[in-house]
Amino acid sequence: MKIISVDIFQLQWFGLMPDWHPVVIRINTDAGISGFGEAGLAYGSGGLGAVGSLKDLAHRVIGQDPLRNEAIWNELYQDTFWGKGGGVVFYSAVSAIDTALWDIKGKYFHAPVYQLLGGQTQNRIRAYASQIQFGWGKHVEFLATPKDYAQAAEKAVQEGYTALKVDPFMMQADGTFGVHDQQLLTQAQIQMYYDRIAAVRQAVGENVDIILECHARLNVDSAIKFAAKVEPLSIYYMEEPNSPMNPQLTKEIRNNVSIPLASGERLVTRYGFKPFLDERSLSVIQPDVGICGGITEAKKISDLAAIDDVSIQFHVCGSPIATAAALQLEAVLPNTLIHEYHEISLKQPNIDSGKYHVEPKNGWFTIPDRPGIGQELSTQAMKEAITETIQ
Repeated sequence: MKIISVDIFQLQWFGLMPDWHPVVIRINTDAGISGFGEAGLAYGSGGLGAVGSLKDLAHRVIGQDPLRNEAIWNELYQDTFWGKGGGVVFYSAVSAIDTALWDIKGKYFHAPVYQLLGGQTQNRIRAYASQIQFGWGKHVEFLATPKDYAQAAEKAVQEGYTALKVDPFMMQADGTFGVHDQQLLTQAQIQMYYDRIAAVRQAVGENVDIILECHARLNVDSAIKFAAKVEPLSIYYMEEPNSPMNPQLTKEIRNNVSIPLASGERLVTRYGFKPFLDERSLSVIQPDVGICGGITEAKKISDLAAIDDVSIQFHVCGSPIATAAALQLEAVLPNTLIHEYHEISLKQPNIDSGKYHVEPKNGWFTIPDRPGIGQELSTQAMKEAITETIQ
């Protein structure tokens, strides 16, 4: 079996969000088996960079045996020059290719990927409602008041979720989108952001886990001050309190707060996670399967973390392809903590882009057992996408 072509799809969901642009590939073989993978740059700036990298790397995999995914990964690391330089754009392309190869392998052996990775340690996983500052429903909202945050949290809990994540820093007081710059928080800012989290805690009660999202927008002093303020609210963990570019700063925060810290969605490969694991500055690491190096590397990162009693919570913010890849790994890894179910997954264009509709029931995901990753793009999504084929 040989790879004969690679289709690159830039999904088109105009009107959903102005900066929402998932990039998905399909690797095709001469045996008629195709596999799907996603480059995890569906938001922010960098999507076109992923497309460019995929064009380059596609030429390297055409003609190769797709079942030799470990050898292909090693070639992309060893022989591309930039493989040893890291970077989310380059490794988002590697991730998409690697995930698609695992999808092909599963279909070839008529087995879900989790069987090829060692089999299930769990057949379902708890999910949390992620990013409720955008509301929790079919339409994106920019929430401002504590009451708004409380209502969104209540809605998620009523649907069966026992955990949720909220970023109180993302919206201005008037509800406009726009985070502050990375300076020391004023007392007025601390109180406004605290009131939002406190309203969520009051609304959901003591038995619901609250993850505090910071999106790497705080500096060290602000992170320490705010953690002390919200400590009585029993925060499950604090995500990306500061930029991951300087691991020593994360260590300083860890040494001065009691709330467990999490980070990792912008890190690539084992080498990117190693400084944080060596210092044990994180209690939870959050690799994105579409960024860190794909299923092959995500498994190795997770195994490395297990040595230091560090849990895994995969970052998932993309199309149904991203969700499917994460679920296959979560089924296998004993140190998997919880699944991120992003509010973008509630939007109908996102749902319609997948061939199969997979969602949590009462706050829990059942792991799909279809061959491969268990998901493909829908015919309509591929038809509407900007498509380029490398062969």
